[in-house]
Amino acid sequence: MGKLLHQITVSELADELDAGASFTVVDTRPPESFDAWHIAGAVNVPYHPVDGLGGDWDWERVEELAAEGPIVAICGKGLSSTSFGFALSTRGYDDVTVVKGGMEDWSKLYELVELETGDDDLYVAQVQRRAKGCLGYVVGSRSAREAVVVDATRQFHEFELVAADAGMTVSGVLDTHVHADHVSGGRALADRLGVPYYLGEHATDRDVQYDFTALADGETLSVGEVEIEARYAPGHTSDMTNYLVDGRYLLTGDTLFVESVGRTELQFGDADAATGAELLYETLHERILSLPAETRILPGHVSVAADGTYGVASPGELVGTTLGELREELALLEMDEETFVHRIADDTPEKPPNYERVIAINTGRESVGDEEEATVLELGPNNCAA
Repeated sequence: MGKLLHQITVSELADELDAGASFTVVDTRPPESFDAWHIAGAVNVPYHPVDGLGGDWDWERVEELAAEGPIVAICGKGLSSTSFGFALSTRGYDDVTVVKGGMEDWSKLYELVELETGDDDLYVAQVQRRAKGCLGYVVGSRSAREAVVVDATRQFHEFELVAADAGMTVSGVLDTHVHADHVSGGRALADRLGVPYYLGEHATDRDVQYDFTALADGETLSVGEVEIEARYAPGHTSDMTNYLVDGRYLLTGDTLFVESVGRTELQFGDADAATGAELLYETLHERILSLPAETRILPGHVSVAADGTYGVASPGELVGTTLGELREELALLEMDEETFVHRIADDTPEKPPNYERVIAINTGRESVGDEEEATVLELGPNNCAA
């Protein structure tokens, strides 16, 4: 019987990386997949179980890399990386580990950050989807033992578990808008629990096919003594709604990030991106920047570069800041309207892959074929910032 390779989970890999462990992550996927999205610090060594090494790699070069220290191999699902690990093992290199589930499982890895609210009753937790930079929230009342979930991703059980671990049941599910970069788990979670699913009232303009409870601008939900106010915030999309929690925490969705603002052409299209940018400017300056400086901004995403690094903070650290700090540090908020609109509408980054299909799924006009298709649709980091 051949020697078994050592395997680790993506969670164990994340712990090792965060602890500064000394090893080389070798990504065996094709170069185009690697270039689009990979773990920070990884080295691309293309490898196919039948065709062998690709690119300009040969075994002499690989063995030189392996001689530098332990190798942790990863690929799309754990197949080619396992073959690569066996090939190295037969060449006498035993310090080889394979990541189970590969980048597919890496895309589903979550971290939890509980906020210090200074309130014995108010509970706020940021749920981070590490590889994509998606940020969702669990907001609840400890005394009422109830919580709502905001911007749940497809792995909605992660949010339900957060509430359960805090001793709360989920009494409602909210989305800030129709998402373009990932399949929302909001509706599925609400259906599973038999609780209301909320969207801003302007979601009716997005051709949403399923039933939801519409929240008007200024309308308030109560979770025990905790109040959550819906605040209409068009710009990134026409249906965008922010949620002001306890008058102190603004869940901004894709309106305002810690390092940028939301792009506008994903819904409005390239031709009408300026229309969205004008709406976004008005939302920022008339509806958000008028709030107190101590208001804490909690966004729906953090930018993740193709090399896996966060635009701000690190996985497992709170992604958020005060409005006062953003006023001072974010140049986009200092621009006049003409400059801002030009910057947002005319200098757009690469669009998220499959975004039109993702929007169709999130409005209920189309459905996901199966788990494998959903995984493919979502692979790679989010790209919703301008």
